[in-house]
Amino acid sequence: MPLVAGVDSSTQSCKVVIRDADTGALVRQGRAVHPEGTEVDPQAWWEALHTAIAAAGGLDDVSALSVGGQQHGMVCLDEDGRVVRPALLWNDTRSAKAATDLTEQLGAQAWADAVGLVPVASFTITKLRWLAEHEPEHAARVAAVCLPHDWLTWKLSGSSDIRDLVTDRSDASGTGYFDPRANNYRRDLLMLAFGRDLLLPKVAAPAEAVRGNGSLILGPGGGDNAAAGFGVDAGDDAVVSLGTSGTVFARSRTAPADPSGIVAGFADMTGQFLPLVCTLNAARILDATARVLGVDLPRLSELALQAEPGAEGVTLVPYFEGERTPNLPDATGAIHGVTLANATPANFARAAVEGMLSGLAEGLNALAAQGCSVSGVRIVGGAAQSEAVRRIAPTVFGVPVVVPAPGEYVADGAARQAAWVLTGADTPPVFSPAERPERFEAPLTAGLAERYTEAAQHYLRR
Repeated sequence: MPLVAGVDSSTQSCKVVIRDADTGALVRQGRAVHPEGTEVDPQAWWEALHTAIAAAGGLDDVSALSVGGQQHGMVCLDEDGRVVRPALLWNDTRSAKAATDLTEQLGAQAWADAVGLVPVASFTITKLRWLAEHEPEHAARVAAVCLPHDWLTWKLSGSSDIRDLVTDRSDASGTGYFDPRANNYRRDLLMLAFGRDLLLPKVAAPAEAVRGNGSLILGPGGGDNAAAGFGVDAGDDAVVSLGTSGTVFARSRTAPADPSGIVAGFADMTGQFLPLVCTLNAARILDATARVLGVDLPRLSELALQAEPGAEGVTLVPYFEGERTPNLPDATGAIHGVTLANATPANFARAAVEGMLSGLAEGLNALAAQGCSVSGVRIVGGAAQSEAVRRIAPTVFGVPVVVPAPGEYVADGAARQAAWVLTGADTPPVFSPAERPERFEAPLTAGLAERYTEAAQHYLRR
């Protein structure tokens, strides 16, 4: 029974799963925490990876391994492979002005046409511009730039030569200087941002084995959203991930070029594309509402299901932390339509769930506008475990909703890729889930989308 390992090196922690390469059955797993903050010494990821591997029983009997990781982070190396400065993570916003400047230099449409993205502070290219402008002494030492998962794969390979750095299309597509349609780097954009060219990781094919260490075969890995979609085996369903933030993405055979910047034209882990929309507000909306009502999350779910669909007109706009989709960084949350008759805990609880999901429904609409099929949705993430979320989601999205069993989907996607690399097959293996996913269908709540849009329009009119 060959075994494979999948790693999820996320913002907050490192998770390792060991799975049967043939069936995908979970054999064992481990995890370790990452330090907080928006800039981190990559050595902390390396140490957490070793701790998580040890907690998972080690790799002595593992044949292949792939790493899924947080996207966009900037890891700068000098010519000897030493880290130049702490890595800037995706959620570090100091490069917001750099993003605006880069967008203005070329125009949003030109960026969308070139790489499928319009610069925002998350993307690596804006962080490189910030580095060149604000830390020229560090910028002068940089010989290579890579992403968090690239760096970990390189370290696992045992190499110290920066020419051995490897990445994949899914993670490269979030840098701002890689064109996933042509499968090549846009070095002109890199030089526009940084002022000079740099060594960039080789972009491996989806199932290409990269340099290994001893008997352990390494896969190219991938970005966390692409790995999650691959791990949950979403097929042509859209995926809604409900964590601290929310993401909506779907596999596509064509690459979008959205000049609004709402839909990012990422690549997936199979050679296709992964148009993606990100919102800032997801599971924390439920946390905040539960706190206001003085209940825990299970009780919030019970209350929400006691209310009628539409919450008798109570409408919550979930911009508690500002919003990215739509781009309203200074917005705040709001509740509309409250009367003496409908001001009940149950209606407030339901409005919170409906409002959170309505924000994600806007993302689904944006994907559909880019030509993606949205005939079904798979929901993953922490908030997907709420019974109210599971049952209310189809009434907001208007399509059937499937909820897979809880799992480490990013690490699972990496493990599935490792199994694919191990077999060398033309198509990826099918991992049979241990538990059947639940399916939910319910009528669309009439008028809810219109009420939500009208409430949200208050910010757009300012």
